[in-house]
Amino acid sequence: MSAEQAIKQKRHRSYRLEAVVLRHIDWGEADRLLSLFTLERGKQRAIAKGVRKPHSRKAGHLEPFTRVSLQLARGRDLSIITQAEALDLFMVLREDLLLTTYTAYVVELLDRFTYEEGENQALYRLLVNTLDRLRKQGDLDVVVRYFEMRLLDYVGFRPQLVNCVACGTVIQAQDQYFSAAQGGVMCPKCGQSTPGARPVSMDALRYFRHFQRSNYKEATHAAIPVNIKREMENLIQHYLTYLLEHSLNTPSFLRKIRKEMHSADDELAGTS
Repeated sequence: MSAEQAIKQKRHRSYRLEAVVLRHIDWGEADRLLSLFTLERGKQRAIAKGVRKPHSRKAGHLEPFTRVSLQLARGRDLSIITQAEALDLFMVLREDLLLTTYTAYVVELLDRFTYEEGENQALYRLLVNTLDRLRKQGDLDVVVRYFEMRLLDYVGFRPQLVNCVACGTVIQAQDQYFSAAQGGVMCPKCGQSTPGARPVSMDALRYFRHFQRSNYKEATHAAIPVNIKREMENLIQHYLTYLLEHSLNTPSFLRKIRKEMHSADDELAGTS
């Protein structure tokens, strides 16, 4: 093989990606296997060799939640990361336990709903934008509910919220039902006779519709009462669990963190 042919072959084996690191696990004695969501190829796994060694220069660029530019070489089974440069470390998302948990939930949800099946640039932009919105620490529930509704759109599970999924009638301004199995809202008549259908208040349904039809700026105008936030959270978790056929790991931990924070706030208020 000539030197020119060797260079061409090397170029063919090498490629660049922009990615967000979803998670990693230890691999061998000093390597890590990374799960990435990339701009160009969707979800992909890759090996970071030697990254667990004390003086590895790539380690700080490949932490979970980091947006990174990568140079990779095609391997026999998995690509190997040869260069990594962090584009955005999102440090604050790893320094605050509540933010870390919300971010872990977003990443887990995207990871569970996607496969290594090619690019999805809209979903990549949604992920990056959501990380940025969490970093700005506005209403975290609004950030996450908006992410969930857009994710469901992009992966083909958009819930029907305007017409009854059983009889097709337009939903009226009153409390309704929601069927995860049918993929949407039901009028009281149909909902009461459908096994597994759950009640949903008109207020919760109104906010879900608002997120579904609005851009993010419009969605942030919603001032949702705490009790409605929790109702929405419980309902969407019910739907997601049905779709995935398994509960997510992070929601229970998130509820625990919030409960502990509220208890600490109550204790502080009692001593003031």
